[in-house]
Amino acid sequence: VQLQAFGGGLVQAGGFLRLSCAASGSMFRVNVMGWYRQAPGKQRELVATIASTGTTNYADSVKGRFTISRDNAKNTVYLQMTSLKPEDTAVYYCRTTTATHDYWGQGTQVTVSS
Repeated sequence: VQLQAFGGGLVQAGGFLRLSCAASGSMFRVNVMGWYRQAPGKQRELVATIASTGTTNYADSVKGRFTISRDNAKNTVYLQMTSLKPEDTAVYYCRTTTATHDYWGQGTQVTVSS
């Protein structure tokens, strides 16, 4: 199984982007899907997660601006990002955990200019 993330790019502050991450191959009992990010010189941090029940969790820094969603039939997770700030600049990684595995995508760069 591979996770492929799409949708990163360069955007001005206040703009928006939508990230998507699709899994190739079949996964059994997908539990939590989520997005993490890593800015230069910083540790990777959680952005948002969504459980199989639909329960979501967000980092305080993105609450009210980002929305995570998922399409279980397609094993795809999305991240709608609005009101982007320069401090949102990072490589964004998707992650999917199943009953037996933990998968990470390759990352997509998001750059927000001031």
